[in-house]
Amino acid sequence: METVQTGASEPQWATLAIAGRSFRVDLAHPHDLAIGVDFDGGGPRWFDSPRSRSTPLASGSFIGQVRRGGSCNCSTISFTPHCDGTHTESAGHITRESFDVRSVVPDGLLPALLLSVTPTPADSQGEASRPAPVAGDLLITRAALEQAWPAALPYVPVALIVRTIPNSPSKRQCDYRAVSAPFLSLPAATLLVERGIEHLVLDVPSADRASDQGLLSAHREFFGLAAGESARAAVRRPQCTITELAYIGDAASDGAYLLALQFPSLAGDALPSRPLLYPVHVL
Repeated sequence: METVQTGASEPQWATLAIAGRSFRVDLAHPHDLAIGVDFDGGGPRWFDSPRSRSTPLASGSFIGQVRRGGSCNCSTISFTPHCDGTHTESAGHITRESFDVRSVVPDGLLPALLLSVTPTPADSQGEASRPAPVAGDLLITRAALEQAWPAALPYVPVALIVRTIPNSPSKRQCDYRAVSAPFLSLPAATLLVERGIEHLVLDVPSADRASDQGLLSAHREFFGLAAGESARAAVRRPQCTITELAYIGDAASDGAYLLALQFPSLAGDALPSRPLLYPVHVL
């Protein structure tokens, strides 16, 4: 890859080759898909996790807050990665043994595809989920993904970003405990496996319904873990990740991109993450 340095606010062009074709990418101006963890009461709500918290460290006469007389700011933070903002998870989400997501998130840029789809009422499509859909369920279906998938792409994507329609900045603060969030049908999850997608980014809180009897069937289909199995050794697609609660603004049009998944170096089956989407141009 060859990089051309420019001013900080100007494009930083790089040329690279993917599958024998040359592309140009602006490394200075990606689309940031992350909803950050907010310790001031904002941000989305999912499941019944407690609010994320940031508390000044107190030790003897020391208080880690300058505005309260401390010499510096030093806080203890508490949050639930799966519920408090954009996060990336590994198959460790559904295995007995620990499986840190940082061990499988690849470095560098991933060939990616962004699609916009309209979730549809479950009773109108005939596509199943497990457990069976209930009244009010909205599904991201295989049919919708197939219809949106371009007939030709400059390269085969290994990452897919799914934006649900209608799209609104209100997704950044949505309380998903009070609304029915769309989720993947089983045929949709199967399609992703068939097309070689290893890294999935969703703008909904979960690939599965919140209350699904603990089956997590779309997760299992995507990661390749049979129903009833929980051993890490039984996972057939351990290299895969699912990113949830992202927000894909309207400035990013559907099509081919390069995706970078940024995250802190912490242990855990899921971590807060910052998906960055870089537009590419065929040379």
